[in-house]
Amino acid sequence: MPRATTAAKPPASGLAPDTGGRRLPRTLHPLAWWIWALALATAVSRTNNPLLLFLVLAVLGYVITMRRTEAPWARGFKYYLYLALSVVAIRVTFRAVFATGITPRDHFLFSLPHIPTPDWYAGIQLGGPVSLEALLSAATDGLRLACMLCCIGAANTLANPKRALRVLPGALYELGVAVTVSISVAPQLVQSVQRVHRAKRLRAGRSKGLRALRGIVVPVLEDALERSLRLASAMDSRGYGRAGTATRRSRRLTGALMLLGMCGLCAGAYGLLDATAPKLLGLPAMGAGALLCFAGLRIGGRRITRTTYRPDPWHAAEWAVAGCGVLSAVLLFTNVGFDAAELNPSIYPLSWPTLPLVPAAAVLLAGTAGFLAPPPAPPARPAVPPQRTEEPK
Repeated sequence: MPRATTAAKPPASGLAPDTGGRRLPRTLHPLAWWIWALALATAVSRTNNPLLLFLVLAVLGYVITMRRTEAPWARGFKYYLYLALSVVAIRVTFRAVFATGITPRDHFLFSLPHIPTPDWYAGIQLGGPVSLEALLSAATDGLRLACMLCCIGAANTLANPKRALRVLPGALYELGVAVTVSISVAPQLVQSVQRVHRAKRLRAGRSKGLRALRGIVVPVLEDALERSLRLASAMDSRGYGRAGTATRRSRRLTGALMLLGMCGLCAGAYGLLDATAPKLLGLPAMGAGALLCFAGLRIGGRRITRTTYRPDPWHAAEWAVAGCGVLSAVLLFTNVGFDAAELNPSIYPLSWPTLPLVPAAAVLLAGTAGFLAPPPAPPARPAVPPQRTEEPK
């Protein structure tokens, strides 16, 4: 009689086999990625050394390559790189067009046609000679801003925006929904365009130009409208927009506390940046503003009643990722073990910048998030039915 044998069952979808003592894949808390990225952006604002800035870009690329998922928002980092390149190009172009003249020590490159300006526009000239030092200074300033944009892009790539919405205070829930939708719109549109273009290629559509654009725009808009209707239905079924138990008095109190708190934060920031300001405008004003904002958020959160299904855990991996980013920023701001001039090298005289060891080690410390964070869960695949084979008689 033939005997039926059943093949071994494949592992459950979305889980990797726990072999060799490896950590089980899971999604890191989105707040940990945002703390890491914002701390790294703060460290970038401290320097315009091109070697350190390129090292930051390399660290961002390594961490994203190691820990990004297959979600739609995880595919948009290349667009942040395009934006960063455009920022550098615009900064260099503006510096070349709005020239301020050159000094005898500058290296002359070329000269643009000079456009005369009126007297009230004195101090800035359009066109004229352009030097190598001016372009290098503009490129380094643009590269610093580009690195900060890439840090924000890394946070949007690594952190799930929908899960980040759940950690916001209740008073900022509506604002968080708007921000989450705005962040996820661009990746979803890119995904819709790719899906429509792929379907068109399968149907042997070879039209180009405006005719091809018309054949892509209409399905993409239809897909976006369908997604919006599904989102509205899901939000309505989950009770979004239902009012809480807040009274008119509590709403006015919340608004007053938030307004006074924001004024306190602005005054504290001004006191910390201006050395001639009174001492009360420094840390005391910032602390009072933070307390008022916290009280306003607590009172305003009472009108939002929501529950969280399976909240994101905060374990040792989250502390490690957030801590390495914060420690990197602290090392660059303390000026311990290196000269502060190494973070902002001068272009006079024109020479190759040096790579300071302590700041470089601080940037590499932020890169340890690539292996401190747990590996992301693989995309779920449909279960494969067991195969039945018959042995010969």
